[in-house]
Amino acid sequence: MGIEIERKFLVVGEAWKQGDGELISQGYLSRDPARTVRVRVTGDAAWLTIKGQSVGASRAEYEYAIPLADAQQLLMLCEGPRVEKIRRLVPYAGMTWEVDEFLGDNAGLVVAELELSSAEQRFEVPPWVGPEVTEETRYFNSQLAARPFTTW
Repeated sequence: MGIEIERKFLVVGEAWKQGDGELISQGYLSRDPARTVRVRVTGDAAWLTIKGQSVGASRAEYEYAIPLADAQQLLMLCEGPRVEKIRRLVPYAGMTWEVDEFLGDNAGLVVAELELSSAEQRFEVPPWVGPEVTEETRYFNSQLAARPFTTW
């Protein structure tokens, strides 16, 4: 079984901005908290991802590359609006942070995520990382599709 262990934080300031990043467009075939099913397109690549319910920073995750044409058709079947963001990979203290700058109805939200090999793994927090929001469901991408940041 695939397990994702991920910590999520709000971002402060602009020191994290490095490079152009890549545009990600994603939609949800299911936003049920017990199981989300996501379609994601980045450039000319696409994935179907199934995630289980979060328990702390961990949850089951299965991700499969799919043909771009299939992903574009599946995006038409998704619930609610798409979530669009620019992702930048930012190295810091031997780790790679994924910093997502959200667009559209989620503009103004910037979140940093760090994937870990265990829930107990220690890491150094960059100075541009703010409060942790790992367990705050409103920051889950699936929830941002249903209740965008600009409506809070």
